[in-house]
Amino acid sequence: MVDVLLGLQWGDEGKGKIVDVLAPQYQVVARFQGGPNAGHTLEFDGFKHVLHQIPSGIFRAEAKNIIGNGVVLDPIVFKREIDGLAKYNLDLGQNLFISKKASIILPTHRLLDAAYEQAKGAAKIGSTLRGIGPTYQDKVARQGLRVGDVLSPNFRQKYTTLVTAHKVTLDHHGFDYASTLPQLEEEFFAAVDFMKQFRLVDSEYEVNNALKAGQKVLAEGAQGSLLDIDFGSYPFVTSSSTMAAGACTGLGVAPRQIGEVYGIFKAYCTRVGSGPFPTELLDEEGERMRQEGREFGSTTGRPRRCGWLDLPALKYAIMINGVTQLIMMKVDVLNIFETIKVCTHYQLPDGSTTEQFPYDLCDTDVTPVYKEFKGWHTALDNFRTFDEVPAELAAYIDFLEAELNLPISFISTGPDRQAVIHREAVV
Repeated sequence: MVDVLLGLQWGDEGKGKIVDVLAPQYQVVARFQGGPNAGHTLEFDGFKHVLHQIPSGIFRAEAKNIIGNGVVLDPIVFKREIDGLAKYNLDLGQNLFISKKASIILPTHRLLDAAYEQAKGAAKIGSTLRGIGPTYQDKVARQGLRVGDVLSPNFRQKYTTLVTAHKVTLDHHGFDYASTLPQLEEEFFAAVDFMKQFRLVDSEYEVNNALKAGQKVLAEGAQGSLLDIDFGSYPFVTSSSTMAAGACTGLGVAPRQIGEVYGIFKAYCTRVGSGPFPTELLDEEGERMRQEGREFGSTTGRPRRCGWLDLPALKYAIMINGVTQLIMMKVDVLNIFETIKVCTHYQLPDGSTTEQFPYDLCDTDVTPVYKEFKGWHTALDNFRTFDEVPAELAAYIDFLEAELNLPISFISTGPDRQAVIHREAVV
């Protein structure tokens, strides 16, 4: 079976750590969407490492890691990632595979990203400027380049044709590329040659052959459900399907192959970039949450917006993903608060309340309705079983399980891979 692990909020939920924790149970770990706009942070043995495109199972020698067809891959970032992994002495030639059908991010995609964002002015999306959107745009327009194209003898010709079209758009926006593009292209083609050393495969066969052989596959998502191109807070979303359904199209597996769907959420909420955020804290509490949680983008370094847990948004994400188990991250960040709040409903401008995630959230001012809990004010560093946790934290978790009608199977109490409480929760 293919078990899917994905974020239920606006990304940055801690997916990388949990993939690393779960990976020993799986023979294959596969990324199914997104690109180098994702930053999956892993901490172990005193080391901290951020992965952007490579699956988070890469530190587990027994796992085959696949970059799936739904991913958009930047060869330059890929080479930097590989170079950054050199000190760990991993056998990347044996356990890292790249789909030939994955789309390639060109240097001009990154320039287009910047040009589009610049043109939006105050209405900008908050893009990471990694070229993700323009690459998916070319994919949908059926003019993009894919990893398998680098093996073609006329790859340079294909590249030039697409870049020529990009330059027309850049000229239209009055965006200067002449001073930077030559150096970017030099780096790009060197990275493409480097990438050819790795296993470029028909990943859909790799995944399905593994399933036929009885192996377990963990599908790793990037970003979060509320950034999904269809179901997120559009237009402040990413350009791919971040949902469980995206694992099927991003890896080439049938829906009937999907087993567990692990939904990851923080014990509070964060968001990077623009867009609606009903429970955002714009006061001292929000800043305390940001500093305590080290809430700065692992890809961009941008400060993350912080706020209390939002149950209408979380229930929405659980529903459309078919989540079977929940994983709650960064519980320890709330150690410092006397009172913990959870948004249970939204109050609409007409005075009515709703538990639903509004279609027009971008244009509707909703007021969160909160339920308050007493904080636990206890360091959680050394807790490894649920029986040890403070009564106040247990009450918080029991409330969430009852509201969400799902078990919270893992509770993360710190950044290290060992700081996890695994429990067989029963709702």
